[in-house]
Amino acid sequence: DERPIGIQIFGSDFDAMRASAEIVERANPSLLDINYGCPVKKVVCKEAGAGILKNIPKMIALTKAIVDNTKLPVTVKTRLGWDESTINIVEVAERLQDIGVKALTIHARTRVQLYRGEADWTWINRVKDNPRLTIPVFGNGDVDSPDKALEYKNKYHVDGIMIGRGAIGYPWIFDEIKHYFKIGEHLAKPSVTDRVEAVRNHLTWAMEWKGERLGIVETRPHYTNYFKGIPNFKEHRLKLVTLDKPEELMLAFDEIIATFV
Repeated sequence: DERPIGIQIFGSDFDAMRASAEIVERANPSLLDINYGCPVKKVVCKEAGAGILKNIPKMIALTKAIVDNTKLPVTVKTRLGWDESTINIVEVAERLQDIGVKALTIHARTRVQLYRGEADWTWINRVKDNPRLTIPVFGNGDVDSPDKALEYKNKYHVDGIMIGRGAIGYPWIFDEIKHYFKIGEHLAKPSVTDRVEAVRNHLTWAMEWKGERLGIVETRPHYTNYFKGIPNFKEHRLKLVTLDKPEELMLAFDEIIATFV
C-alpha cells in the first residue's frame, strides 16, 4: 500500500535475473533495483552483488538484459569499485545511464573496504558533476543523523540519500531527516514507549515470518540499537538476549516500560 516502493534483486546468471525481473514485474512495484553493492563473501564469490565490479562488461550486459526484459523503471545500487586501484564509478555511471538505467545509488566505499573506514563522497560528487550524466544520483554511506544528511546533500549535490545501517534498530531516522530538511529543527527522540512498541512489532513480525525460534534469535542483535542511549540499560539488554519464549520477552518489555517511563 505504500508508494513509491521498489523491489531489489541480485545475482549473476542472465536467465535467472531475467526470470527474477518477470516475477518482480508481476508484483507491480514502482521500480526494480539491482544490487551491485553487497560486499558479503557468500554473494561476492558468485560474482553477484559487488562481486560483479571485477567484470564491468558483464555488469553492463546483465543490466541491459534486465532493462530490455521489463517495463518497470530499473535502478542500480553499486560501490565505487572493487578496490582503490579500480575505482571507475564515473565511467560506470555513464554506461549504466546509456543502457536505460533511470537512477543510481552509490555507496561511497569499495568492496574491499566492506564497511570500514570513512565513505569517500567526493567520488559521488564527481559523478554528479559529470555534465553527461542526467539521471538522479543518490548517496549512501555513513549518514546517521539529520545534520549529516543535510550537510552531505548540499556538499555533494546528490539528488537524495539512502540510509542503510543508520536505520537498523532506529527506524525513526527517516522522519527525523525529513522533518529537519523541511523545518530546520530536530524532532524529539523516540520515547522508551515508542522504542518498546517498535521492538515488539519487530519481534512479532520476525516470528510470523521466520518461525518462533528463528524470529527470536534473529531479533536479538537489534536490541542494542533500539535501546541505545538509555542509561543503566545493560541488565535489561542481557535479559532480552537470553530469553527464549515470546511470553517471557513480552513481559520483559513491560518491565522496561515500568522501569524507565
